Amino acid sequence: MTIAGTHARMPLRRSRSGRNRFAAVIAAVALILVGCQNGSSSSDHGRQELTVAALPLTDSAALYLARDRGLFAKEGLDVRIRPVQQSIQALPALIKGQVSVIASANYVTYLQAYEKGTLDLRILAEGVRIAPHMMDVLVPKDSALRTPADLAGKKVAVAVLNNIQSLTLNAILDAKGAGRPVYRQILFPQMGPALERGQVDAVHAVEPFDSAIRGELGARVLLDGDSPPVQGLPASGYVTTRDFVQKHPKAAAGFRRAIEAASEIAAQDPGAVRAELPKYTKVTADQAKAIHLPTYPATADPAQLRRLVRLMRDQGLLEKDIDPAPLLAR
Repeated sequence: MTIAGTHARMPLRRSRSGRNRFAAVIAAVALILVGCQNGSSSSDHGRQELTVAALPLTDSAALYLARDRGLFAKEGLDVRIRPVQQSIQALPALIKGQVSVIASANYVTYLQAYEKGTLDLRILAEGVRIAPHMMDVLVPKDSALRTPADLAGKKVAVAVLNNIQSLTLNAILDAKGAGRPVYRQILFPQMGPALERGQVDAVHAVEPFDSAIRGELGARVLLDGDSPPVQGLPASGYVTTRDFVQKHPKAAAGFRRAIEAASEIAAQDPGAVRAELPKYTKVTADQAKAIHLPTYPATADPAQLRRLVRLMRDQGLLEKDIDPAPLLAR
């Protein structure tokens, strides 16, 4: 999970309600993809150019596989990838048409935007589903926290407040009858330093930061993020707008086919993902061998996405039920 440039540290602050905070973020976030004038255009060699914003996570492996194995080119597409630190940072650019697609897009954020009418969402393809130890709650090796129940009232770092990490961790703790922690927003690259300095009691880290924090700090796993009842839950996807799908149906369909083909490669050959990771993250080839990978579904499943919607409803992150089936671009 590398992110180009210097990583600015996020301030620690208390969460507002998920819906209020989402509106505040959309109002405040500045456009960060400077220089991207259009998300889609024709290139000199006849292929359609698409700008895709992506987090450099294991979630994005299919995107890079599709690019590097010529799957996009086969579909007549020239895909340009723009790294971002949070998928929500690219939302204004997607709304304005300055990027065509957001990869590794946290479904929670985009379903909230759809419900609010901020974004006319379409899901081109699934990204990943949660798998064992692809994200863990980590604590210092000498921490007094020994069981999930010990997290009650403690400070836990998540990359985005009121999102997939807190959503799933709350569900796991609720199922165990344990109390919930207090969440602090800290970007993934800063979680290790924050844990080391004692700014938080635990971090909810995603690969490859999960492995990096364990390796560098000797942090131990307190809880596997793939615990019941969120095992196999869809975590992220490739999202766009209805406007893009309507104006560029061939490009949208070609992008989906390329990602689904790359996801099938990733699912059948984890070694292909491990070979790809050092190209767009800071992990070495040796480190990539030990990383816990997510599940890469070859096709989107509305039934699995409904599980996510139900969890969001249960925790007040959505006001009404959303049927994800009509949002899947076919």
